[in-house]
Amino acid sequence: MPSYPENADIEQWIAKESPEPVLEPELPIIDPHHHLWDMRKAPKRPESFRQEVYLCEEVSNDINESGHNVVQTVFAQCGAFYRADGPEEMRCVGETDFVHGVAAMSRSGLYGDVRLSTGIFSTVDLRPGAAAEPVVEAQLAASANFRGIRSAFPSDLNDQFLEGFALLDKYNLSYDNWSPDYARLPTLAALANKFPEVTIIVNHLGGQIDPTAGEDDIAEWRRCIDAVAACPNAVIKTGGAQMRIGPWEPAYHMHQADAPLGSEAYCELLYPFYSYAMGAFGPNRCMFESNFPVDKECISYRTLWNLFKRIAAKAGLSESEKTAMFSGTAARAYQLQAP
Repeated sequence: MPSYPENADIEQWIAKESPEPVLEPELPIIDPHHHLWDMRKAPKRPESFRQEVYLCEEVSNDINESGHNVVQTVFAQCGAFYRADGPEEMRCVGETDFVHGVAAMSRSGLYGDVRLSTGIFSTVDLRPGAAAEPVVEAQLAASANFRGIRSAFPSDLNDQFLEGFALLDKYNLSYDNWSPDYARLPTLAALANKFPEVTIIVNHLGGQIDPTAGEDDIAEWRRCIDAVAACPNAVIKTGGAQMRIGPWEPAYHMHQADAPLGSEAYCELLYPFYSYAMGAFGPNRCMFESNFPVDKECISYRTLWNLFKRIAAKAGLSESEKTAMFSGTAARAYQLQAP
């Protein structure tokens, strides 16, 4: 039964799958990208996320019931629990306040062995340049687990933005970025080259992943992946391919499919995208990610990590490469204790 009635439709759809045996259940995993939120009072739009409430208990249940050995997670910026008062630029610090509390709840052990949000990335508007420094300092003060920011970047990479971006170098913070428009990746590469000491983290295979895309579109995606992969300080999250983007829904989305696909079917469908990214970056600069509960609209947590383990097997990864993709790259990128 869902813990909140607002989650009923997605939980009922996920329950239609035939649970798979867990592959390699002892393999340690750091999930480097999941969200936490409460959207019950947010405006309801056609593109609203189906999982309206995703808090400590919900993510812990998904992990515990999956049977996979997830030992740590990283919280990903999503605009949750911003402050309702105070200076506008400081309101985003409320997200880190909130997640720090969830990390404390998880550390109690009451929700299982996994340690949630040992890493946190929220946001800071870097466009004001050096004036953004008090916000960076406030984010760091809000949690010892704060590791970086996720934000957009201007297409012209103007001097004032670059002045703000330099704060990440100063405070040893990482930079996550995602846009469904993978054509922005060469500009992200230019930004990475300007700041070789900042870890640049490309989210969700770099952009919208559509298995039905034409050859020209896929060739352009590959070109853009190659551009950012050429930056030695860039790493990529190989995940997020099971995601609705705005009104666009893949054929395996809960609005389009009667029941969730299994991990073998997903591997057959999506392996070319994962394989290309792994080849471009190398496994030591890749990390599998859940992107939950966004990807939950297409796949269960158990099936998702089975999919990743099938991809690793199909790619013939060595033990060290597999360790990198399931935990090592995440530990390095977010300065976590490796399992």
